[in-house]
Amino acid sequence: MTDIEIIENASDEDIAGWLRGRLEAALAESAAPVAITVPGGSTPFPILTALAKAPLDWERITVWPGDDRLVPEDHPASNTGKIRQLLEPTGAEVVTLTTMEEVPHFALAWLGMGGDGHIASLFPNTDPRVDDPQRIRRLTPDPLPPEAPFDRITLTIPALLDSGELLFVIRGADKRAVFEAAAEGEHDLPVARLLREARQKVTCFT
Repeated sequence: MTDIEIIENASDEDIAGWLRGRLEAALAESAAPVAITVPGGSTPFPILTALAKAPLDWERITVWPGDDRLVPEDHPASNTGKIRQLLEPTGAEVVTLTTMEEVPHFALAWLGMGGDGHIASLFPNTDPRVDDPQRIRRLTPDPLPPEAPFDRITLTIPALLDSGELLFVIRGADKRAVFEAAAEGEHDLPVARLLREARQKVTCFT
C-alpha cells in the first residue's frame, strides 16, 4: 500500500483548486484526451461547481461517473444526469456507464466513501475483488440504501486502480475513522481492499 496524504479542513474551493492543478498537469503531459472518474452523492457537487469555472481545456477531458443508480438520467437520483448538467456546458464529455464501455486509464480516480466502507457502488455485501476480471459491474446493494433504493452500475476495484492517482473527500469524524482504519489495514471493507492494492499517490481531503 502506498502512503496516504491527509489534508485536513479543506474547503470545497481548496479541493477544486487542487483538482484544477492536477488536470492542468495531466493536460500538459500530452495532446491526448484526459479521463477522470468522479463520485456521486452530495459531497462532490459543490466542488465540481467550483471546478467547472476553471479555464481548463475541457474539450479534452472525459468524465466518468464512478457509479450510478439504474434510473433515467433525468431522475433526481441519477449521478450521471447531475454531472452532465454541470460539466457538459464546459465542453467536457460525460460518459454514461454501461457494461459495454471500454474503461480507460484514468489520470485521476476521485472516490467518496460510505460509513460502511463502500466505494463507488462496491458495498460490503457485493464482496468486491481486487482481481475482478470485469471493469464495470451491475449489482444490487443489500440492504438497499433507503435514500437511493436502486440497483447500481459501478466501476470495479481494478478499474479504479488503473489510475495515476487516487483522491478521497471524507466528511465527518465517523467516516474518517473508517478510512483511517482501512489505511492501517484494520478491516477488510471495500475501501481497505482498494487501499491495500494501491501503488499510486493517495490524497484524502477532510
